[in-house]
Amino acid sequence: MIQAERETVDRIVDSAKREIWVTFAKEGVHRYPGADADPKLATGDWDDVSFLGVPHRHIFHFRVSIQVFHNDRDIEFIQFKRWMERLYNEEGVLALDYKSCEMIADELYTQIAERYPGRDVSISVAEDNENGCLIHYNTTRPHQSIKI
Repeated sequence: MIQAERETVDRIVDSAKREIWVTFAKEGVHRYPGADADPKLATGDWDDVSFLGVPHRHIFHFRVSIQVFHNDRDIEFIQFKRWMERLYNEEGVLALDYKSCEMIADELYTQIAERYPGRDVSISVAEDNENGCLIHYNTTRPHQSIKI
């Protein structure tokens, strides 16, 4: 590699956005209030999802990534994971209740932002690791809005 190419590579490495990610799973019961009565959901046909209106069990799978600012364990990922698991377990700070995956992600982000302010975060929450959401919380553009 010639010197100019090496300098370019070094600049790219130095300015790279860094993040760590962790995964964990939590058993929970939730429901979609009104799904059993809403005609758009309780269709009585192939697309009927009225069963979502009653409490049902899932294993919620989480994948959380958070921005870090250097390579030497800015946030130690095992500690990060254990802290989030405790939010749902011992500390009882967060509960799955009857929330959607998106609501669960937003509540978890609020806790992460309090403990680790000023960092971009992405959270995926999936029911039984089959269907779910992915939300990117970008601290550099938190005031963005769609103009109509």
